[in-house]
Amino acid sequence: MSSLSGRTIVVTGALGVLGRAVAEAAEAAGATVARVDFARAAQPAPGLHDGVDLGDEAATAAVMARIAGEAGGAIDGLANIAGGFTWSLVADSPAAIWEAMFRMNLATALNASRAAAPYLAKARGGAAIVNMGANAATRAAAGMGPYTASKAAVLRLTEALAEELAGDGVRVNAILPSIIDTPTNRKDMPKADFGTWVQPADIAHAIVFLLSDAAHAITGAAVPVTVGRKQA
Repeated sequence: MSSLSGRTIVVTGALGVLGRAVAEAAEAAGATVARVDFARAAQPAPGLHDGVDLGDEAATAAVMARIAGEAGGAIDGLANIAGGFTWSLVADSPAAIWEAMFRMNLATALNASRAAAPYLAKARGGAAIVNMGANAATRAAAGMGPYTASKAAVLRLTEALAEELAGDGVRVNAILPSIIDTPTNRKDMPKADFGTWVQPADIAHAIVFLLSDAAHAITGAAVPVTVGRKQA
């Protein structure tokens, strides 16, 4: 496994299925993980910053400053996992749905990256951001317009940030998963072949790799993670 020993890694959306998997994988690789989420946890925990609206610039700046302060002034990595999904035909989707998708998927990554950037630049040995794109953003299907438009914007954000932060030693990449095997997706698509869906742990391992020094030569990339695990 890629090493994150001695690193401080921020994971947004950390109370969700994928966010939990990423946080746990980062900890297993040796990182100190700061978990950030809009939801409120049932109980407080070390390193947890809950109730944070990452769609709000001021709130996001405040939590990143707090995390950096606790870590000695620098942040080594940011995994932008926070986001959401809505299926809606273009003809049936009012502006509010498009705005919600862009707020949940693009604004959260934008605000978190912008707020963390000064602290990532202070990391010794370089730092990294990994954004959560979507394989579906490469070609939208019916009902996927609002969601894939917001995820396509995340890819363009990733490319721009990779160029803009290169001089500060900060790499920026994106992961493009296909359908993720989660309880919600199984409930919504009960007749699907779950064995073709990507496991959260496999996505998490790819993110840990991109956050680590093992990926020191990779930036501006959009990495597909699309292979499931067939059921025995």
